[in-house]
Amino acid sequence: MKTTPVKGTADYLPSQARLRDYLQGIILETYRAAGFERVMTPAIEDMENLDKSDGGDNLNLMFKIMKRGEKLDAALAAGNFDDLADLGLRYDLTLPLSRFYAANRAKLSSPFKCIQIDKAYRAERPQKGRMREFVQCDIDILGSDSPLCELELIHTTAAALLKLDIGRFTIKINDRRVLRGVLSSAGVAGEQMGTVCVSLDKWDKIGTEGVLAELSEKQIAPEAVEAIGKLLESGCTLEQAEALCGDPESMERLKGILRDSEALAAGKYDVAFDLLLIRGQGYYTGTVFEIQSNKFRGSVAGGGRYDGLIGKFTGENVPAVGFSIGFERIFQILESQGFSIPGKARRIALLCNEDEGVAAVSKAEELRGDGAEVSVYVRPKKMGKFLNRLQEQGFDAFLVLGESEEPKPLAQ
Repeated sequence: MKTTPVKGTADYLPSQARLRDYLQGIILETYRAAGFERVMTPAIEDMENLDKSDGGDNLNLMFKIMKRGEKLDAALAAGNFDDLADLGLRYDLTLPLSRFYAANRAKLSSPFKCIQIDKAYRAERPQKGRMREFVQCDIDILGSDSPLCELELIHTTAAALLKLDIGRFTIKINDRRVLRGVLSSAGVAGEQMGTVCVSLDKWDKIGTEGVLAELSEKQIAPEAVEAIGKLLESGCTLEQAEALCGDPESMERLKGILRDSEALAAGKYDVAFDLLLIRGQGYYTGTVFEIQSNKFRGSVAGGGRYDGLIGKFTGENVPAVGFSIGFERIFQILESQGFSIPGKARRIALLCNEDEGVAAVSKAEELRGDGAEVSVYVRPKKMGKFLNRLQEQGFDAFLVLGESEEPKPLAQ
């Protein structure tokens, strides 16, 4: 049998798992300090929910679970190959949260401020920073359309990233309603807005020529493609967007979020308007935001307002907005830079003979009472080799029961 994990997934050694726990702990602690509460949902979702979630290109990256038994036999016999799966793995945490809120709304506070730190799955082409199984760290506010929600999400996410020491970063902010107004002025028809936005979201990956080629393939009007090309080449300032969008209410809201976010940044990070910030998910309806670090290529966090998604379950729209930290990218970069966990407990290996179990465990408890992490081992025959292995595993000291009362530091 194979010993390697499935491509796009990873095993984590104890030192790696310890770092992941630390980083997730910092994020969770920051979120909870801001009044958010953690919830958990299953990794498996009903296929109907996933298909109708407006997830953009992610809908093409879903892991589907085939029907079983008679249901599978019936689908195969009917030749209905599009109906072979009835379940799938979640591609993000937003759709499951929307279903969760619709089912439990009566039991939750309003607005509801929630945390999700969990795994999601996409059938990606594996590459650095992009995996098939990955952790997302989300905060969402459900049940309020106040711009204060965006402001709080942006500030709280930034606070977590500052504690993780990812270096200088920029929070880019846009509003899809403003973008739609600008695109409308360029001649894009209303029913084409979604597909045009999906293409524009790829601009940083495929460039202007790639976007325009894709728009032409989608049969967008040539004059609209030409106007979009000029927009991409020239860029668009907040003032230019305001002149073109024709939606003063959305523009004022966006300007307020930008202004207040910059005030809260207090020079610790940058805040910028970016008309081409779209986010690939089709369920976003208004404000969208993304964080890019000077140390990393690509975004390390992103999110936005999705006021229509919960309504797919309840029949009435519920305002909602969320921000997600891309945990895997941050973990991989910090690990590669040799990030050291600050203030970690002293790790001690307690060595004893096999017949000294009671005394060894008692001594270990005594040392743990002083705040140390203590592991008990049977004394090895080859002490030197064993101590080297302990050092490689991150132990700070060792103690041989009966030889000394105080642990000895491992050679540095």
